[in-house]
Amino acid sequence: METDSLISPDNVIAKLNATSKKQILRELSRRAAAITGETERAIFEVLMERERLGTTGVGNGIAIPHGKLQSLQKIHGVFARLETPVDYQSIDEQPVDLIFLILAPETAGADHLKALARISRILRNSTICKTLRSSDTVDSLYKVITESINSELT
Repeated sequence: METDSLISPDNVIAKLNATSKKQILRELSRRAAAITGETERAIFEVLMERERLGTTGVGNGIAIPHGKLQSLQKIHGVFARLETPVDYQSIDEQPVDLIFLILAPETAGADHLKALARISRILRNSTICKTLRSSDTVDSLYKVITESINSELT
C-alpha cells in the first residue's frame, strides 16, 4: 500500500466541526464520495452498517471507521481532526477527535486488513497522535500521516 494511493491532501480535513457520530460519518461520506466517485449515501450506509456490528472507536480519542464497496477499484482513506472531541461510543467511552476512514473494494480481503492494521499501529503511537492534535492545517496533518505511513513501510 503506497501512501499516495491511500491518502492525498484532498482527503485530509484539518478542522471538522461535528457534534455527533452520525454527523461525523455523514461528513466523511461526503468527502469520500468526492474522491471515490461512489455516492455519499452508499458510503454512509456501509459505514453505519459496520458501526452496528460494533464501534470503530478504538480508544484514546481515535476512530477508524471502515467499509467495503463493490464498485471501488482501490483502497481510499480520509483523515479528519475534529475541532472538538465528540462522543463516538468508543470502547473506552472517551470522546474521539482523530478519525481515519478506510474504504476498500469488496475483493480487497487481506489488503483491507493490512491497511486497517497499519493505520491502527500508527494511531496507537502517542507521539504521532500528539503531533496530529497540535497540527491544524491540511499540509501539516498530511505530512505527519504520510511520514508515519512511509516509516511503517520501511
